[in-house]
Amino acid sequence: MKVSNKSCIRSLSYKSLRFAKTRNIIAVLAIVLTTVLFTSLFTIFLSINYSFQQQNFRMIGGDSHGSFKDLTLDELNKLRQDPLIKESSGRKLLGMAKEKPFNKSQVELSYMDANGAKHSFCVPKEGTLPQEGTKQVATDTRVLSLLGVEPKLGEEITITYNIGHYKEYQITETFVLSGWWDYDEAISASNVLLPLSYLDDVLKDYKAQSANDITGTWTLNVMFDNSFNIEKNIKQVLENNGYQSEDRKQDNFIDIGVNWGYSGAQLINNMDYTTIIAIVVLLMLITFTGYLIIYNVFQISVSSDIRFYGLLKTIGTTSKQIKKIVINQALVLSLIGIPIGLIIGFIMGNKLTPMIMNQLSYKVAYITFNPIIFIGSALFSLITVLISCLKPGKLAGKVSPIEAVRYTDSHINNKNVRKHSKNKFSIYYMSFANLGRNKLKTLLVVVSMSLAVVLMNLTFTIANGFDMEKYLSKNVVTDFIFGSAEYFQSGNVFDKSFAVPEYIIDEINSQSGIEETGKIYGRTFSAKQFITEERYKEQYNSYYDEATLDSMIKNEAHLNGKVSDRVQLYGMDDLPINCLKVVDGDLEKLKDTNKRYIAAVYFTNDYEQLYEDSNWAKVGDIVTIRYEDEIEHYDTITGEVVNENEIQDITNIGTRATKYRDVEYEVAACVVIPNKISYRYSGADEFILYSEVFKQDTKTSDIMTYLIKMENEQEDAKMIEFMEKYTNEVQVSYDYESKQSYISEFEGFKSMFVSLGTMLSSIIFIIGILNFINAVLTGIISRKKEFAVMQSIGMTGKQLKGMIMVEGMLYTIFSIIISIIAASVLNVIVGSKVSSFWWFFTYKFSIMPILIITPIFILLGIIIPLFMYTLIKRSTIVERLRYSE
Repeated sequence: MKVSNKSCIRSLSYKSLRFAKTRNIIAVLAIVLTTVLFTSLFTIFLSINYSFQQQNFRMIGGDSHGSFKDLTLDELNKLRQDPLIKESSGRKLLGMAKEKPFNKSQVELSYMDANGAKHSFCVPKEGTLPQEGTKQVATDTRVLSLLGVEPKLGEEITITYNIGHYKEYQITETFVLSGWWDYDEAISASNVLLPLSYLDDVLKDYKAQSANDITGTWTLNVMFDNSFNIEKNIKQVLENNGYQSEDRKQDNFIDIGVNWGYSGAQLINNMDYTTIIAIVVLLMLITFTGYLIIYNVFQISVSSDIRFYGLLKTIGTTSKQIKKIVINQALVLSLIGIPIGLIIGFIMGNKLTPMIMNQLSYKVAYITFNPIIFIGSALFSLITVLISCLKPGKLAGKVSPIEAVRYTDSHINNKNVRKHSKNKFSIYYMSFANLGRNKLKTLLVVVSMSLAVVLMNLTFTIANGFDMEKYLSKNVVTDFIFGSAEYFQSGNVFDKSFAVPEYIIDEINSQSGIEETGKIYGRTFSAKQFITEERYKEQYNSYYDEATLDSMIKNEAHLNGKVSDRVQLYGMDDLPINCLKVVDGDLEKLKDTNKRYIAAVYFTNDYEQLYEDSNWAKVGDIVTIRYEDEIEHYDTITGEVVNENEIQDITNIGTRATKYRDVEYEVAACVVIPNKISYRYSGADEFILYSEVFKQDTKTSDIMTYLIKMENEQEDAKMIEFMEKYTNEVQVSYDYESKQSYISEFEGFKSMFVSLGTMLSSIIFIIGILNFINAVLTGIISRKKEFAVMQSIGMTGKQLKGMIMVEGMLYTIFSIIISIIAASVLNVIVGSKVSSFWWFFTYKFSIMPILIITPIFILLGIIIPLFMYTLIKRSTIVERLRYSE
């Protein structure tokens, strides 16, 4: 017969909890700490991801999921009707403001609709977007500050800008301020928003200057239902409307962009099995850490109440009902502990997130109240609690009334007793035997303490492996790089206006403490190289069809069966030459001014793996450079000469020499040039000449950058102070990069990792110590009667105290031994894996943190049991002999 007894079971659960207040406090504390661990980690990871995304969006220029580029207005209107697109906005680019005072800032002029302004963080704080048919403008406070204009509606502002990137199309215009918003430091480019009517008027006679000229074209930015599968959705929209993004040579090609700022979506889209395994292992590790202490609390709780459960069995309570009592107790304790842990964990996470973010180049931390933080943390904590009480609940349900009366947590192995009885009595033998009574409990305590040590050691190993020399080798070649402010701005092509004049170099050289300097000369002249037709086609086959390529080759200059193509040349002094990485050959030959030697530039990935096809020339090859002293423009399709005033009417414009000099060079070396001293853009094969040969053959001496090496750190600091003042107050058209800025960036990243690892280790360490305290405390309490018996037959208080202290020390010693073994294995595995994630990581094995923490552990192993011993001294031997629970 089925009896409704749920209320009775609940009543038994709650009442039994009241008689174990100490254990309840320990259990709630364990649940709180476990929840704090989950919540703080969820908060930190999601807040960092959210902050990264927000700042990435600002760096990118918007938070739209993706975009369709270089569209006509008809194409834009057609695509935005697709049902997959939930929200869209249009943007039309006019040009860039590059003249003073914008020479150190990226300022873009364009039209955006209201939705585009919202998703590009350009919503006016005061005023409105520009009205059509006017010369109104809306912009941010940085642009206004650079212009010396107060953010006040109706103010007139005058801006000089280039249509597209072309200086020959430069316009100076006065506008009226219709709206402004606060400048966000995370945003890489400032926007100046104009009415569409103004753009249409300015661009009505403008013709694209090249196939890559996007001036006057539309960009359609779109939002889908969610940020998952962005690229797939974009391509589906194209397919739905008869377009594609794979083959540029087809008429239906449309270029696309995926917002890489959605890091979470990108992670899911690019997740492989190793990433999945890593995430699962991390979650299992955290769950297991919480499980260790909560399981131990309920295990000991059930052991202490085993007689109570036996009595319940005698009056007809089933195993299932007893399990439910244990689970109900766990749920009640969770109801108290989890909310407290969620609050503390969220506060802790949001306190730690800015600390971690401040160590990075991302200086703003955004707090997110993502419900996943609370739902996920609570769910994981609850699951951990329920898993932890499964076995104790099963033990309570299976015990019979007779077994309950006889039950003790201290199951003694008779074989061990006989073995130790043959030896001379020793508290060390007894302590060791006591730990062996419940091997599982001992193992759980030892493992929980070891986890924190292993994680701390792993954090140290990884942080110690961040190799500053490797990091600086890619980002830094010397103490200072000086050049035009435009050189350091992305997308700017070097020309004569960027060249550093000699009088500025003289002013820099007048500073003390300079050990060595070197100039890098840039190409401000017209020059071509000669390559095979096969390589020519490889260079351009993704942009043109076969017929167009044949026509282009036909109209190019030819020499000895080869066809002319673009080339990029450098002239270098000794200091920059010594910064090159030699792949093959001998760089010293370059310095022979009596002969003509050249170095071929190759490129590598982040892990210094060479791209073999990044240049065609090998050591010993002959490179012919045609210096074009006089040139003419021509249509690359028809081959017809184009007059200067007709250039803007032709889409495909090329140049060819009418007067030239051909110079042959032998390749002396194949080298890799650090990006920081390169042109910082690509598009042609690159070669390096010694500076004297470069000036002699090119008949130019335009200095692109000036490299400076200081004598020592003190002089370096003085030069930084000089450079700051010089580039901000004296020569504001110029800028610099210093080695110290990259050192600070590296140290910031390293500190961030150490902070996060230390925080995680500390939480797990607290849980491990709490588990140790709990094990010692409950062990002593459960053995009160046993200790009393031993004292009644002659064991002194000193011997009892020593035995308890030795047990504590054995816990810590075993933890250290396991930590050393686990760290030795794990460090090797993780070290090799981390090397594949961070190119500047060098694995260095170390167990130094474990050795440092060993004395602390041993001290805790002595102090904590000693403190617990004082608890049982308060009762007399007679009182303890009567003890039963």
